[in-house]
Amino acid sequence: MTRRASPRKDNLRRALAQEAARIMAQHGIHDFLTAKRKAAERLGVADASALPRNTEIEDALAEYQRLFDASGHEQTLEAQRRAALHAMHWLSQFEPRLVGPVLSGTATEHADIQLHLFADRLEYVALKLMDRGIAHEVTERRVRLDAERTKAFPGVRFAVDNRRIDATVFPPDGIRQAPVSPVDGRPMRRADAAEIQCLLRSATGT
Repeated sequence: MTRRASPRKDNLRRALAQEAARIMAQHGIHDFLTAKRKAAERLGVADASALPRNTEIEDALAEYQRLFDASGHEQTLEAQRRAALHAMHWLSQFEPRLVGPVLSGTATEHADIQLHLFADRLEYVALKLMDRGIAHEVTERRVRLDAERTKAFPGVRFAVDNRRIDATVFPPDGIRQAPVSPVDGRPMRRADAAEIQCLLRSATGT
């Protein structure tokens, strides 16, 4: 029989989620674990079992953005999605997909735009950026493929419309199965350029 958490612990988890969300929104922290640890430290909570789940923090972050910066958040998110769409059009041969908080709608103004690209070699992506005169740096990102496997993939970081793009390059067959989301542990949601265009039209009512 599963024991329900006490109302006091529920309230504490909610307070920690709200504080973690505030920290992420105001201080540009993207990592949920870092945010929840800072929230626990600020509220003087030592009980690890009281820490909120990532999904609770994401919900609190969305609520924070609605309450305290609705118009500013909408403008920032639109600019981030337009920058993502520009990058996706430039890199269309690599079947780009938008992932992460810019897609989910909880991105802060400090968040990077996260793309997944699919190519046999990282160099093909780098050459495409060079052809367009776009300065970039080569990166590496560890990605959780499932509950048991984590693997490092190459990537590139560059800027579009003064917005940072962090693109991870998967092999071509990587498009068939999305890696695990750090938020809820489920396959990560991916969106192509057509879906981003629809999101932008819905936001502007055009």
